[in-house]
Parts: sequence; structure tokens; C-alpha cells
Amino acid sequence: MAIQVTRKDQREANENIIRRFNRKVLQSGLLTDVKATMRFSKPISKRDRRRKAIVRDARKLEKTEKIKLGLR
Repeated sequence: MAIQVTRKDQREANENIIRRFNRKVLQSGLLTDVKATMRFSKPISKRDRRRKAIVRDARKLEKTEKIKLGLR
């Protein structure tokens, strides 16, 4: 969907054109749709989730051990 904004007259300021464009984008709901598609992520299988959790826990444990030893 393309949104077009044209000058009303030759003396119209650029700020007014940008303001009208932003208003049209907000009213069209295009921005919310685009942001929703950006946040979409494919579902992860249980197996992969468990693997990632194990790796995450191992890294966290390693980090806390380093902090205890004063290496970080």
C-alpha cells in the first residue's frame, strides 16, 4: 500500500508535508502491521527449546563461577 502526499501549494513548508505524511501513515495502520510482522518468529520445537535452555544454564553457571573466582 503506497501513501502519497502532495504539496497543497508551492509555498507549503516541508515540515507540514512530513507532518501530514506521518498522520496518514498512523491513520492507515500500516505501521502497526509492519511492526507486528517484524516481531513474528517461527515456533521452536520442544527439543530445540530444551537444548537452548541447557546451553543458557551452562553459560550462566560458568559466568557465576568466574565472578566467584574474581576473573571477571
